[in-house]
Amino acid sequence: AVSVRPARRGWPQLGRLLGSCGTWRPRSPAPERRRPCRAAVCPGRALHSGRPRCQEVPLTCERYGLRRLPFSRLSRADVAFFEGLMPGRALTDPEELRAFNVDWLKSARGCSELLLKPKTAAEVSRVLRYCHERNLAVSPQGGNTGLVGGSVPVFDEIILSTALMSEIISFDPVSGILVCQAGCVLEKLNEYLEERGFVMPLDLGAKGSCHIGGNVATNAGGLRLLRYGSLRGTVLGLEVVLADGTVLDCLASLRKDNTGYDLKQLFIGSEGTLGVITAVSILCPQKPKAVNLAFLGCQDFSRVQETFTTCRAMLGEILSAYEFMDEKCMELVVKHLGLSNPLRGSPFYVLIETSGSNSTHDEEKLNSFLEQATTSGLVTDGTVAVDDKKIKARTWLIGIPLIFVPQTLWSLRERITEALTHDGCVYKYDISLPVGKLYDLVTDMRARLGQSAKNVVGYGHVGDGNLHLNITAESYSHSLLDAIEPFVYEWTARYNGSISAEHGLGFKKKQFIQYSKPSEAIFLMQRFKAMLDPKGILNPYKTLPSSP
Repeated sequence: AVSVRPARRGWPQLGRLLGSCGTWRPRSPAPERRRPCRAAVCPGRALHSGRPRCQEVPLTCERYGLRRLPFSRLSRADVAFFEGLMPGRALTDPEELRAFNVDWLKSARGCSELLLKPKTAAEVSRVLRYCHERNLAVSPQGGNTGLVGGSVPVFDEIILSTALMSEIISFDPVSGILVCQAGCVLEKLNEYLEERGFVMPLDLGAKGSCHIGGNVATNAGGLRLLRYGSLRGTVLGLEVVLADGTVLDCLASLRKDNTGYDLKQLFIGSEGTLGVITAVSILCPQKPKAVNLAFLGCQDFSRVQETFTTCRAMLGEILSAYEFMDEKCMELVVKHLGLSNPLRGSPFYVLIETSGSNSTHDEEKLNSFLEQATTSGLVTDGTVAVDDKKIKARTWLIGIPLIFVPQTLWSLRERITEALTHDGCVYKYDISLPVGKLYDLVTDMRARLGQSAKNVVGYGHVGDGNLHLNITAESYSHSLLDAIEPFVYEWTARYNGSISAEHGLGFKKKQFIQYSKPSEAIFLMQRFKAMLDPKGILNPYKTLPSSP
């Protein structure tokens, strides 16, 4: 079997190396300001010597001029209770709390004074029961790789980390059903499954750090969605602890269960606001025996779309990924990371992955597709990776000899996020749109911003209509952000898109939900929240706008 996908480093590790200004919008101070949040300062870091040093991450509560909700404040008696419940796993040292209070983008910082690391659902239950009785707010946290400020406190919420809930409970090699605790790291799960001939149905750039519980809580998409679908289809059951400490055991391992409401769907994508996911049952596909990559150049986005249509028709069941990036993305990856571009002079690049069980069959189908794509003028250049160790790439244009690419083709796509953090402060948008309109937003944004932005780039998952729009500037600019928002959301709503395709709403986008959901739907969501968490202690200030 040939595997062409490299191991990847998790985003938090990159964050520690690179830093980021992130994006934010200051608000006018609230008329009534509670006592200041207490927290250690997390210093910003310069990305390179030629760029001005980022300022330390301001407290979110001060940056946005927020008013703290009337939750109780942590007392010595509370700390004593938690220390007795989980000795050595109730942390109060500001230095230890520092990394858990700041998000990966270095754009949000809470001021929690207590970090809890339970190992079992029973411990989570006791924690939440106590917090519910005491009216103490809680911020659930997995690998802290989110991009919308949903995984860190806003004020002084207690951080409830799933880092020690990393047990694989069971795996059935007949059905392919894995049951594990929520704190299992995605990459570790994939390694465990690959040894048994299976893979996880999702794959993310943050796989080295993100937790499966956080993936489910945010309904993460990623690079395998085209082939295996979303987590709403592959997650079979969940164990969830509700706000009052009730353990909801819906950890089913059945493909079919048509008895009553499908409660797990409430918690998938709820971002920790309805309950804390403590265990997951998930259906895992068999590991492909043959994997191939094609990296292609296209002259315009219409050809990217036509290539996708042709690709889907000719490759059929073996098509597992169809990613695109514009030339600006490629320039940043080459400039900041030193990667090599195997193609030259293409305005757009497409990465296609096939995965199947018969290498001869798959290569024949891929070659037929490539011949059709080139003879029809859809593609002007390309390479095909057939060996993971050497990443041997052959060009199939006449007159060009066999070449070797010094790094995996997947790196060119997956490390765009890393390259962007080197380019300045990043304004990130995760949009779903009809495929035909996918790149028009990038074009319109470039025209709108002109020279006020350093770079406006677009890349993403063509197969599921997901655009990652990123705008960089030398430093944060309030006027630049005003030019971007709410224009980007209004533009998306005009074409019936979604303002969040896979990142969630978190803290940063909750007030923009009306661009994607009608008021009736938002009101119903708020009723669900009030029913399951009447005191509002679970991940407050996130996901939903404040009730009127």
